[in-house]
Amino acid sequence: MTGPGHEEWTEVQESTTVTVDGHDLEVAYRDEGPEDGDPLVFLHGIPTWSFLWRHVAPAFEDDYRVIVPDMLGYGNSDAHDGFDRSIRAQEAMLGELLDDLGLGDVTLVAHDIGGGVALRFAAHTDRVERLVASNIVCYDSWPVEFISNLGLPATAELDDEEFEAKLDFAFAEGAYGDADPAFVEGMKEPWLREGGKRAISRAAVATNTNHTTEIPYGDIDAELLCLWAEDDVMQPIEYGERLADDLGGELSRLPKAFHWVVEDVPEAYRDELRSFLTENPSSPGDGA
Repeated sequence: MTGPGHEEWTEVQESTTVTVDGHDLEVAYRDEGPEDGDPLVFLHGIPTWSFLWRHVAPAFEDDYRVIVPDMLGYGNSDAHDGFDRSIRAQEAMLGELLDDLGLGDVTLVAHDIGGGVALRFAAHTDRVERLVASNIVCYDSWPVEFISNLGLPATAELDDEEFEAKLDFAFAEGAYGDADPAFVEGMKEPWLREGGKRAISRAAVATNTNHTTEIPYGDIDAELLCLWAEDDVMQPIEYGERLADDLGGELSRLPKAFHWVVEDVPEAYRDELRSFLTENPSSPGDGA
């Protein structure tokens, strides 16, 4: 399966306005599949955007209503100054977006800090039936040094060539083998726009370990699959093991995969995700 290019991905995105912390903010999102299908929501992390899911989300659009938002400050969502990008704020965004779309119970599939958003939402509401956690932030697993360094004021002062080199490093080092140039180009594109350096710095500085250490994990009762790249050094599999153990979930190891697991092994990822969804069907009527 060949995923769409980033321009094609952007062309089919829609947008809506959510209110978070008193700010009216535009959220871009992909909404494909049958309108009455079970909602399947994919959440990306930092420094990616919804295009991360290019090889996975479209494969489920025949059977599910697939929602893939750009988090606030990322991709094609609002990225100006003046609002919080933390996972606490993204949790509020997610609730607002689902309400705007008229959705009730959902399945969340999350990566990196998108997983922190998913955990918080699952702990604070009863709307998450199934949760797929892929190399997510949890407990005290984050932030990693590279992201912390992006949050320094110096990021906004980098010259264009040096800044792009940092992005190349991030997406190349997170891949198991040679990163697909189309993936790297797509991931970089929003940050290379005017204001992108400042936007990524704002996103990085908003990473806050307290927002996952404070989660009441015992309140999460969603069916859980930790679908984890076993060779990731940024979010090691030990955290997936701990999460699965604490929440009574499953752990599935994906070999030959680093942090960008959905790029490294998209076919294996799709197969494992589909099996989990089939083996743990949603309750009738819960999607609306």
